Amino acid sequence: MARYNAKDSEKRWQQAWDGASTFLTPTDATRPKCYVLEMFPYPSGRIHIGHVRNYTMGDVIARFKRAQGFNVLHPMGWDAFGLPAENAAREKGVNPRDWTYANIAAMRDQLKLMGLSIDWSREFATCDPAYYRHQQKLFLDFYKEGLVYRSEADVNWDPVDQTVLANEQVIDGKGWRSGAPVERRKLSQWFFKITAFSDDLLTALDTLDRWPEKVRLMQKNWIGRSEGMRFSFALSNGRDLEVFSTRPDTLFGASFVALSPDHPLTEELAAKDPKMAAFVAECRRVGTAEEAIEKAEKLGYDTGLTAAHPFDANWKLPVVVANFVLMGYGTGAIFGCPAHDQRDLEFARKYKLAVLPVVIPEGADPKTFEVGDEAYVGPGRLANSRFLDGMSVEDAKDEVAKRLEAAGRGTRTVNYRLRDWLVSRQRPWGCPIPMIHCAKCGVVPAKASDLPIKLPDDIAFNVKGNPLAAHPTWKHTSCPRCGGEAVRDTDTLDTFVDSSWYFARFCDTTAADPVDRAAVDYWLPVDQYIGGIEHAILHLLYARFFVRAMKQAGYVKLDEPFAGLFTQGMVCHETYKDKSGAWLAPDEVEKRDGKVFLKGSGEPATIGPSEKMSKSKKNVVAPETIIDIFGADTIRWFMLSDTPPERDIEWTDEGADSCWKFVQRIWRLVSEAEGLPPPGAAIAAVDGAALELRRATHRAIAAVTEDLASLRFNRAVAQIYAFANAISGADVPGAVRREALETLVLLIGPMMPHLAESCWEALGHRQFVANTSWPVSDAALTASDTVTIAVQVNGKLRGTIEVAKDADKAVVETAAFALDTVARALDGKAPRKVIVVPNRIVNIVA
Repeated sequence: MARYNAKDSEKRWQQAWDGASTFLTPTDATRPKCYVLEMFPYPSGRIHIGHVRNYTMGDVIARFKRAQGFNVLHPMGWDAFGLPAENAAREKGVNPRDWTYANIAAMRDQLKLMGLSIDWSREFATCDPAYYRHQQKLFLDFYKEGLVYRSEADVNWDPVDQTVLANEQVIDGKGWRSGAPVERRKLSQWFFKITAFSDDLLTALDTLDRWPEKVRLMQKNWIGRSEGMRFSFALSNGRDLEVFSTRPDTLFGASFVALSPDHPLTEELAAKDPKMAAFVAECRRVGTAEEAIEKAEKLGYDTGLTAAHPFDANWKLPVVVANFVLMGYGTGAIFGCPAHDQRDLEFARKYKLAVLPVVIPEGADPKTFEVGDEAYVGPGRLANSRFLDGMSVEDAKDEVAKRLEAAGRGTRTVNYRLRDWLVSRQRPWGCPIPMIHCAKCGVVPAKASDLPIKLPDDIAFNVKGNPLAAHPTWKHTSCPRCGGEAVRDTDTLDTFVDSSWYFARFCDTTAADPVDRAAVDYWLPVDQYIGGIEHAILHLLYARFFVRAMKQAGYVKLDEPFAGLFTQGMVCHETYKDKSGAWLAPDEVEKRDGKVFLKGSGEPATIGPSEKMSKSKKNVVAPETIIDIFGADTIRWFMLSDTPPERDIEWTDEGADSCWKFVQRIWRLVSEAEGLPPPGAAIAAVDGAALELRRATHRAIAAVTEDLASLRFNRAVAQIYAFANAISGADVPGAVRREALETLVLLIGPMMPHLAESCWEALGHRQFVANTSWPVSDAALTASDTVTIAVQVNGKLRGTIEVAKDADKAVVETAAFALDTVARALDGKAPRKVIVVPNRIVNIVA
């Protein structure tokens, strides 16, 4: 028979699936559901092979669960607001809406070439007014619930993008997109009160047992719960200063008290001290990001004030303004204990302040124990601490707390690192914030009946600052309360908001409200969510907050959006450069004898390391290029083969060619089969080679089923390779061979769906594989007739034996004593005792 023609076959089956509406998903509460979702893409223009891995894995799960009888929801949409569209508008003079939708059309066509089992009827883009209308309604509902507020706050200002950045968008003190040094400014901004759920967001992580442990740990650290004390120091100006500390046990190691540059007392003092004001301004150039502040050189400014030690009024500590103290954490003031905090130590060394160890390791001499370049943060007992000497750290914390509370100078408290979510952005290509500013009534929510507040079509991008604020007419409106003249809020929402609830909208994209309650009650939570580890903190945390806020507003009943989370590895490719150091794309070079040359000119090029596919380094491969040569199933098989799915995989042409050869091998196995009975033929009792093939068939079913259920795709692929070998090597005709071939086709169905449909048809079936039930293994045929038993001598493993299952004890003992290693261990001595645990172990006591 002719070779398998992937190009014709894949197009044919994709059209057939579409024509039969195979993947349209009804909300049917009578059936068990499975909601599979990959993190939706940003429509940047084109997808590359690196994106395909994510969607392939999701599609395998969706098709597998569908075959097992689940009602599967597998939708697709577009995370469509964002800065790249604005940049395109500025640089190319295009409308960001037109640019975005053109990209969506191109990327949709690319994804459809992959044969994904997606319900395209539910597709939407977050820039659709029909979507962000509902997002604006959620904003208003959250506002009513007290989960949205406006406050003047220090923000990270990108002077190039002219917008506020979240802390996470500041990298090494620079804007994550523009690279410009970030400035700190005070602006009135909108916040989501995510801290209202701090404790719940933290404790509920323990219920997410189908999330990677590393992701849960990253979220725990980001939320950052800490127990400590708030207590006050008496200042030399007659006022009290409240500080927060998680280590009150180290109070006798204090050598200074430090204020944040943004502390109210700092601002008060700086108003009268130009040098301090200049120091504060310099601190603010670093931005508000903790990472940038942490990495910056530790600097301070002496206020001239002193603070009396809480347990010794005669002990005066200098009060300084320090650039590493955060106003947003605790009280914005700390006491510095250099011996046991690295930041404090670096500061103390720079300004020649005392470093006194007050916690020392067990057995260390407090008179000789010293701290060098690294603070001591290990366990130990208190020393050099008067009434605390000899106590454990926890006992000392308790004793300090009791004394400060008794003196009325402190209270125990719980603090969180998590800050409220600043959602205001001064960008025109985003969801408008539905709030109105009235000179008479103040800030007033827009009427729900006026939603959506649409973006204007004629945004001018050649202006400085926010084009929405500069628009001549868009912002002007009437007050919803008094009817007088008013202006719209010209900020738009952080694009993370768009992706924080999209999964809920997919449950019913036609709902008149943000969600249909019956639909979300049926479909949510998402059973399997798939995406990159780079979203482990922000996107996932914000989505978890949104579900809680939606629950409070009456939209959903669940607590967590994603029951299962899988973070796939990256797809990598070699990098290439020309002699000038410019990046080259893979299709711009050719390989000869292990070297690369520019196509056309033949000039030598340099091969760089294999790195994550990225447009900036041009090491991307377009999927349609590979599909045109090998077909989509080859790409899908490659993405699932060899490498565990959570690890990075390197794309190579050689690997793709190997996968293509296996596609052809499967086709030959099926298409060249002769003498098969019709589908559904009964299988008589068999033995010999036929029985062994039946066993191989049912063991393959059991193994692949388990591996796909556990997301071990590479192991499932290995099982299928082994099963194909078993079929090829078995000279078994008739119904047993049909069973093996049909099973092989059904097992590859989730992974190579087009090939599976062609093979299924060649075997005489008329129903789609996509509509065929998953095979179920026969336990009698998967059971092994033999067992491998460990043999020990005096508790030490000496070898293994293979015997019949449930073999007689005498048979097992005979086989064990026949091992050479056992004979050498006994060295001619008679065994004193032989213990046989049936089917598990033999232990010989010499």
